[in-house]
Amino acid sequence: MKNGNKKAGLPGDSVISEGQEIAEVKAIREKLSEMHSDIKKVMEFTSRLRLEAALENSRQEYSNALLSHLFEDIDTGLEKNMVKKCPEKQKCTSAFTALLQQNAGLIKKNRVDDALISDSRKKLEELRCGAPYSKCEKCFSEVSSLLVKQVNLMRSMRIYADNQEQKPNISALKTSAVMSEILEPISNLQRLEILRAVAFEAKSFSAFSELTGLRGGNLLFHLQKLTESGLIMQQHERGDYMITEKGFRILQGLNEIYSSLQGYPLQNSSRKESEENDSQKRKDTPELAV
Repeated sequence: MKNGNKKAGLPGDSVISEGQEIAEVKAIREKLSEMHSDIKKVMEFTSRLRLEAALENSRQEYSNALLSHLFEDIDTGLEKNMVKKCPEKQKCTSAFTALLQQNAGLIKKNRVDDALISDSRKKLEELRCGAPYSKCEKCFSEVSSLLVKQVNLMRSMRIYADNQEQKPNISALKTSAVMSEILEPISNLQRLEILRAVAFEAKSFSAFSELTGLRGGNLLFHLQKLTESGLIMQQHERGDYMITEKGFRILQGLNEIYSSLQGYPLQNSSRKESEENDSQKRKDTPELAV
């Protein structure tokens, strides 16, 4: 007689079924883990894009503000320090403004190539070669100063670096030339005062006399020394004196050197302070009765 009931499953069937379920659950977990990892990567990538966009936007706003300031600096500097009465003033102002604004616009770049700065300097030298008057040097000194300020700003923003920031080859320094062309002409206090006085405006012989307290031949000796060294020049015979590009660069260099050494104690200052302390100690020490 046949039995209508189904046959009971074998004992191994339940084991196989449980193993399959465990494997399926494990596979699902792995899939969920992969999905979670992918979602996390997408979120991180999206956040990074947003951050980069925000930083780029901030950088652009910062660059625009700096550029606006540089443009104002150009207008103010040229108006204040160029030769006032000159038939070529309007023409030169336009040329100088175009050159400086083009160079200033480089701050919006992520990286400024040295060739771009060299090109600006080359254009300035080309303009200088076409200068018709000796008094033009005053205007070119101002333009050079503005150009240097722009380049230094780019360095501080870390978007420009040139060979000047590499370790200098001090062994190649021409000491005799440095002494005769730079150090010796400015080693006198009166000459240094004269050079500083004409940094931004021309001065007359009488103005130098009042400044230094020197008269006649004594003052003329120092003026000739600075003139022969190429640090200052006379606009015309018996005219006012003005600084040259070389003189202005030397003055700038001195200012930078002095500023960079402010954190270091000077030997003379330390000696003077020591002498003052010794003097104070002697005053504070009671004398022994004899």
